[in-house]
Amino acid sequence: MIAKRRLGSTDLQIAPLVLGGNVFGWTADRAASFAVLDAFVAGGGTMIDTADVYSAWVPGHEGGESERMIGEWLKVSGRRDDVLIATKVGMLPGEGGEKLAPARIAAAAEASLQRLGTDRIDLYYAHQDDDAVPQDAVLEAFARLIDAGKVRVIGASNFHGERLKSAVDAAKASGLPRYHVLQPEYNLVSRHRFEGELQDYCVTENIGVLPYYGLASGFLTGKYRSKDDLGQSVRGGRMTELLDGNGPAVLAAMDDVAAETGATLAQVALAWLMAQPGVTAPIASATRVEQLVDLLPAMQLELTKEQLDRLSAAGA
Repeated sequence: MIAKRRLGSTDLQIAPLVLGGNVFGWTADRAASFAVLDAFVAGGGTMIDTADVYSAWVPGHEGGESERMIGEWLKVSGRRDDVLIATKVGMLPGEGGEKLAPARIAAAAEASLQRLGTDRIDLYYAHQDDDAVPQDAVLEAFARLIDAGKVRVIGASNFHGERLKSAVDAAKASGLPRYHVLQPEYNLVSRHRFEGELQDYCVTENIGVLPYYGLASGFLTGKYRSKDDLGQSVRGGRMTELLDGNGPAVLAAMDDVAAETGATLAQVALAWLMAQPGVTAPIASATRVEQLVDLLPAMQLELTKEQLDRLSAAGA
């Protein structure tokens, strides 16, 4: 049995790994997407993360492909009440304006609900900050969705510390719903965007943290050990900076911990994240069931304090 964690101060309880849905309808076709989703739930997973903009960057796509795929799976599988669905608004232009314009939030939520084939979004994120719209107005738009029963909890993705704090302060001052969740980039080789003031604030305010890029686009699986490995994937070019920086030292420390625990590098990387203050669950994607099978055991991998400290020191 996978022990669930409370998501911040909300009443949502989730398993300590969130399934990233960015690949569904893009690098994972219908059969692969359904197989991964089935395996995730069978393995004890509870939350699926997507966004309306997934995968608008692909030629011929317009956004909504991931939500639509998840919606088809929910209908076929009948598992809507067994999972929590997180999606986002703010990066896909459309009806009502752009980013976090209140009319855009309202229209985007309706479109997401339709694609997902559901009557509620369990966790609805502002996908990115929008300083062109007063934060009160953004929160009021989310409040209307919550009051209508269409959204349960709201979160912020890619927010800097100052803006997250001002949004929470605005919510408290106006009696509006506040952001209960933060989704930052955070992993063993990319820590500066979260650690420090932002992490401390999330811990103090009991804001649940669900980091993305938990495996650093595959680097932390050990796939890229030298520059000769960079041609293995379209993401390879991004790894040069990591190989020139602290990446090799982190991989060496992970190799040692993996040997001690019998875990894979991916499991070690995710277990380290799960043990960090404020973190409820990292997000990870899989295009094949075999990849997912490698990720799921991280939910039950407990690293010792000495192992966690060693990994942290290597990535410092």
